[in-house]
Amino acid sequence: MTTSTPVTTPYSRETTAMEVVRGIDLTGRRAVVTGGASGIGVDTARALAAAGADVTLAVRNIDAGQQAATDITGTTGNDRILVAPLDLADLASVAAFVRTWDGPLHILVNNAGIMASPEMRTPQGWEMQFATNHVGHFALATGLRPALAAAGGARIVSVSSAAHLRSPVVFSDIHFRQRPYDPWEAYGQSKTANVLFAVEVSRRWADDGILSNALMPGAIRTNLQRYLSEEELDRMRSQSGGGAAYWKNTEQGAATSVLVAASPLLDGVGGRYFEDVQEAGPNQPGTRTGYAPYARDPEAAERLWQVSEEHLRG
Repeated sequence: MTTSTPVTTPYSRETTAMEVVRGIDLTGRRAVVTGGASGIGVDTARALAAAGADVTLAVRNIDAGQQAATDITGTTGNDRILVAPLDLADLASVAAFVRTWDGPLHILVNNAGIMASPEMRTPQGWEMQFATNHVGHFALATGLRPALAAAGGARIVSVSSAAHLRSPVVFSDIHFRQRPYDPWEAYGQSKTANVLFAVEVSRRWADDGILSNALMPGAIRTNLQRYLSEEELDRMRSQSGGGAAYWKNTEQGAATSVLVAASPLLDGVGGRYFEDVQEAGPNQPGTRTGYAPYARDPEAAERLWQVSEEHLRG
């Protein structure tokens, strides 16, 4: 059962992931971080490893994953860092990852993603951002449900974005088959799906002890922005509320993910949205913070789950 009291923490937007795990012991717990070879994924995995967790980096580029694992071991002293191949846009790759997983899984960090990409499609004809950011993670989580249930008190971290404020899930045309493709609307829709996923996991799987929360990591310059021009990045800086000074480094960007993954402050909490290492409230008009009401709408969450299952059935 989830609690209803808003979560408050002693942290701020400047807090780092390492500061969040200070005093937390994850010895004996196992974590998977998708996209753990770059960006905030590395620092999320590093903080979990520093707290003693066994961490698997689920990555497309194995060489980059091995380099990240070596770096994490070197900085934390934890040598229980594994690397496994995972391409979220390829359901066969997701299924292979699930098949090779053995034993309980305590923390699943759905971190990997693509942002504002040119129009691309999977072999099934699915729009690539929705397929990667949502469907692939949905397939991964549902495939790993027995492992998550076996852990007792497992957590799923759903990395969303303030870009979810750009678009609800447009159920009538998710894959832009009728409407003109817009990279930001497609990204926003996929990030709304990440929040709705956390809402529905926490409803459906609470009896298994599995809860999920979504988060906005903050504006961080990483490989995620590889499709963006400098002009677009300048516009993002101006929208952040205070220019470049408000952009976070990767250690700060990973802090909210680590809060959702590991903090005892979130025991029994599910279906919420966090940013700047705090629980966020509803979005206020004219701002780029908080969650859109449609992103936590239980009817939309249930509908998305059904649509996602249909995707997996083909």
